[in-house]
Amino acid sequence: MSNQSDTPKCEDTSTKQSRYFDPYRESHQHRDRRTGWMQGLLPLGALLGSTAIYPGQKTYAPSPCWNDSTTKPVKWQHMTPDAAKELYRQAEDFERQTRQPGKQDGALGRNGLAVLRALIFGFLNYTTGQLDPGYASIAKRACISIRSAARGLANLKAAGVLNWLRRCTPIIEAGRCILEQITNAYALIPSSQWRGYRPAPKRRKPAQPEAGTWGDHPPSPDTLTAAMTERREGGTWRGVLRELESDPANALANAVAGLGRAMGLAETPQITDLPA
Repeated sequence: MSNQSDTPKCEDTSTKQSRYFDPYRESHQHRDRRTGWMQGLLPLGALLGSTAIYPGQKTYAPSPCWNDSTTKPVKWQHMTPDAAKELYRQAEDFERQTRQPGKQDGALGRNGLAVLRALIFGFLNYTTGQLDPGYASIAKRACISIRSAARGLANLKAAGVLNWLRRCTPIIEAGRCILEQITNAYALIPSSQWRGYRPAPKRRKPAQPEAGTWGDHPPSPDTLTAAMTERREGGTWRGVLRELESDPANALANAVAGLGRAMGLAETPQITDLPA
């Protein structure tokens, strides 16, 4: 059984007599039983929502917004629907190019493609080019979480596919003017500026087969030949006259067709009086 004198004692480091005393240490703060906050401290909301000087405390941020936010108007970039569709197709090629064997995602990732698809086909104004949705709207449109939308946006910006500008607007609150954060202004970057993107070769139209070779389409028969074929196959005079009148530039065929209509051959239901 140990004696009471062997029990270690805790030394008070706040007094100058202590060998661990630090003269530059902050003073000990006691918690207020009623408010639950430390004495001399203010809640974070009070610090961010005001620029006034409180007893013992001072706010250094003039407004609760990002320091690189701007209040200037944004010049939106116009983009046609066809150009937007081509940009998304190139983004899919970029994702396939950068996906390593055994890996699930490439440079953009599934979240990046989902976010880009939501921006292009859900929020982009093709008339004005305006593109400024919020994180919650992007996540809802892309069917992902807000954290996943943030990761997708970060991937798009790191790859050079997307860029944005933080914005804020002045408001009057409690008699003073402060800046309030609003949604970002997004801009789609051309594929020529993407980091690590290799453009796919342009799709060329297949060469046509030479005349007289396998696969070449036979030339269409002239008007008189088509009319004679219609007659041999037992067609009506009306069909023969229709073939003769199919080419307005053929004067001979049109003259024969006019003669046949003058003779009333168009009313004959079946060619049975002439040999084949």
